Amino acid sequence: MGRLRSKVEILTLLVLVILAVPSKVPAIRTDIGFARIIMSCNTTVPGRYLISDSNGYVCSALSLDSSSSCCPTGGERFACQGCNLASKCCNSYEYCVSCCLDPSRTREDLATKIKIAKPITAGTYASAFDYCVGRCRHNSASVVHENAYASNFHHCFSMHQNSSEPKESKTEARLTGIDVLVGRPGESCESVCRSRGQSCLSNMLSLLNRCDILQKYMRCKNGCYVSMGADQPAEVAEDAPSHLNPGACLYTQMEERLFCEGSHQHTRRLCPCA
Repeated sequence: MGRLRSKVEILTLLVLVILAVPSKVPAIRTDIGFARIIMSCNTTVPGRYLISDSNGYVCSALSLDSSSSCCPTGGERFACQGCNLASKCCNSYEYCVSCCLDPSRTREDLATKIKIAKPITAGTYASAFDYCVGRCRHNSASVVHENAYASNFHHCFSMHQNSSEPKESKTEARLTGIDVLVGRPGESCESVCRSRGQSCLSNMLSLLNRCDILQKYMRCKNGCYVSMGADQPAEVAEDAPSHLNPGACLYTQMEERLFCEGSHQHTRRLCPCA
C-alpha cells in the first residue's frame, strides 16, 4: 500500500511540473533594430533666397530638412552657378561656398592650416566648410566708395599663395585662365572686357597694378610712375599732351580705389577679363 502511494505522489509531481511549463515558446522578437542615425549639417546664415550646407548643396531655407538641417540631395552638389572658375570668384555667396567645398578645389588639410587673420596668434579654420564660409565673405578689397561693390564677382574663395614663392610666380599663377587686355584711350576695363563677351574681374586689378606687370604687357618707354587716377593701372597714350608724360605707365598706391569702371581720355587701361 505504501509503495502504491509513492507512485501516485510521483505521478502527481510529474503532472504539476508539466503543467508549470508553458505550452508555447515565445517567438523571437522581430521588432528589434538599430536606431536610425540622422546626419546633421552646418549651414550658412540664411540669405534672402538661398542657403548652403556643409555637404556642398544649395537650397532655399524652406526646403531645409528640419531634423538634419541639410539641403535635399537631389540637386547639384558643389554647384558653381555664377562663378568664374579661373578667378575663383562668384556673384552669389551661397554658390561660392558650395563651389569652394569641392575637394578638387579646396583641400581640407590645407584649408585648416590657413590663419583666420594676419596676427601670428590668430587661429585656424576648423574645417573646409568654415574656411569656405569665411573666404567667400566679401572684404574691403571688394568694395569701392565704401558702399558699393567693385564687381558682381565679389565672393572669392581662392587660397592665399605660399609666401615663400617669388612674388612674380604667385602673380602669374593667379592670372592663369584670365585674359589680360589693353584697352583703347578713354576706354574703361568694363567696356574692354564686355567687347570680348567677358566680365572685368575687379579683384584682380591689384595684381596688374605693378610696374613689372605693366612693363610685361605695355611699352612703358617713359618709365613707371605712381598716380592717383581711377584709370590705373594704365599707360599714357603716345598722342597725349606733353605735360601728361606720353608713353609712361601709371599705377596707384591706393588699391582700394581700383575698379573696372574708371577711364581717362588719354590713357589705355590694363584689364583682367574672364
